Amino acid sequence: MSQWQLTKPVAFFVFNRPDTTALVFEAIRQAAPPRLLVVADGPRPDHPGEAERCAAVRAIVAGVDWPCDVSFNFSDINLGCRRRVSTGLDWVFESVEEAIILEDDCLPDQSFFPFCAELLTKYRDDSRIAMISGNNFQQGQGGREESYYFSRYPEIWGWATWRRVWELYDADMKLWPEFRSGGWLESTFRTKRLARFWREAFDTVHSGGLDTWDYQFSFCCLKDNALCVIPSVNLVSNLGFGADATHTKIACRLSKLPIEPMPFPLRHPRHITRDISADRATEKEQHNPLDLRQKLTLVMRQVSDWAAGVMSWRRGNGRRSDVT
Repeated sequence: MSQWQLTKPVAFFVFNRPDTTALVFEAIRQAAPPRLLVVADGPRPDHPGEAERCAAVRAIVAGVDWPCDVSFNFSDINLGCRRRVSTGLDWVFESVEEAIILEDDCLPDQSFFPFCAELLTKYRDDSRIAMISGNNFQQGQGGREESYYFSRYPEIWGWATWRRVWELYDADMKLWPEFRSGGWLESTFRTKRLARFWREAFDTVHSGGLDTWDYQFSFCCLKDNALCVIPSVNLVSNLGFGADATHTKIACRLSKLPIEPMPFPLRHPRHITRDISADRATEKEQHNPLDLRQKLTLVMRQVSDWAAGVMSWRRGNGRRSDVT
């Protein structure tokens, strides 16, 4: 791969983490994409020091020193995870037909870029394939000879997709009530536990109870029976677990997973079919209704604390205004 040159665009989503942003930006710099599209959310007014951290992040991503067509989409206000990522990807796919997508806490191995690039080309016109992931959470299970397998579940800590797929995405999940009442859950998922997990997740996102964009993408893939490419080794490590994270505040098994290089040339699966056994391992490990409830409880507690902080700030400003 020493002579290989990346020809695909990279979309980079950043916010308020200069430390992890610098690490991921360096990985992008080494890959030297010819087109870089940077999306940034704005600071939250009730978070002291965040404006300065956001400014530091934007200074980092402005430091492109390789031949590159760079575009920036910076929000002056805080849109939150759901609207910033979804509107950012709308903007990305208005400009390009396909893209490799990274967030500011997802550190890739360099082989992630040629892996995504080759498969973006291979499956560009195959409507069965929705995305290419850089994540493998199976921890070496399966003894796989092929370089990747197909799953029903999109893993989005470093991924790639096409405009044709993103055009099907809906951040508000307007179709969910129809699918919920039509028996789709029961026909799609093999156990009541799994159906309950996704019902609770989709209900919460649809009602606005969770500020995220990724469950909507899962719904987009699942409702159309789309397939997602999962690499045989983990190509991207999520560094973002911690107290300053938006959602991943509590470290878990998936935090900072080791990354491995993907061997080339790629060995493609002989058949484009879902690996049911791998998906069942994913379901057992990641799709637990109790874990989801704990996550939602934590998020709602954070929302409550944020609202209390805003009200306190407003009352304080009001008192100062009355004195003035």
